[in-house]
Amino acid sequence: MVPWKLMGRAPVPDEGPELVLYSRGEEYSIRVGASELMNSRVYSRDDELAKLGCQRVRDRKKARVLIGGLGMGYSLVTALNNLGADAEVVMAELVPGLVQWNRDVFGHLAGHPLGDTRTTLRQEDVAAVIREQPRAYDAILLDVDNGPNGLTRRANDWLYSDTGITLARDALRPDGVLGYWSAMPDRAFVKRLHRASLLVEELEVRAQNRGRGARITLWLATRYGGGGSR
Repeated sequence: MVPWKLMGRAPVPDEGPELVLYSRGEEYSIRVGASELMNSRVYSRDDELAKLGCQRVRDRKKARVLIGGLGMGYSLVTALNNLGADAEVVMAELVPGLVQWNRDVFGHLAGHPLGDTRTTLRQEDVAAVIREQPRAYDAILLDVDNGPNGLTRRANDWLYSDTGITLARDALRPDGVLGYWSAMPDRAFVKRLHRASLLVEELEVRAQNRGRGARITLWLATRYGGGGSR
């Protein structure tokens, strides 16, 4: 078997551990310590979150979608493929090294979606982008860390708190969709979504493409009408 080759390291800002990139032929693996976060051959179904979220808003004129977490670019390309020509996808990614790898190392696997004219890259914390403006997005899709029980950065916990959920809801336009990816179910988190007056749909899908692997959890929460505090 072809051995893994170390390709690079990318520190996570603000006390997070570093991401480590390995390759084996045309297969790429990003790891944190002994845990594999993503793999280009049997990648996690982050694209399913992007597909389901964007399909719900694709018929809106100039739909605007915020994605938190670039990964290997599969969420971004799936979002672009499920939106119209006049849409905009704001891609927020905090780790500069991960952006560089998408551009220079494995971006060809997803078709270089960062180069799409509908993509706006924000190299900063998605939480800061969410805070900027109310009613700015038709969908916000968060594939950040490992879900409510994160691995890479303690500051990500804010996104899954009551305050983070409320501000994300307020950043949605009427009937907007707030989507989350998680490695496992979390009843306490679902209760927080309900407390924010969101209509919640919980889905389980296989963690790997081709219907294999452990199950992961997706939450799609809808802000109906003008609901919310703003």
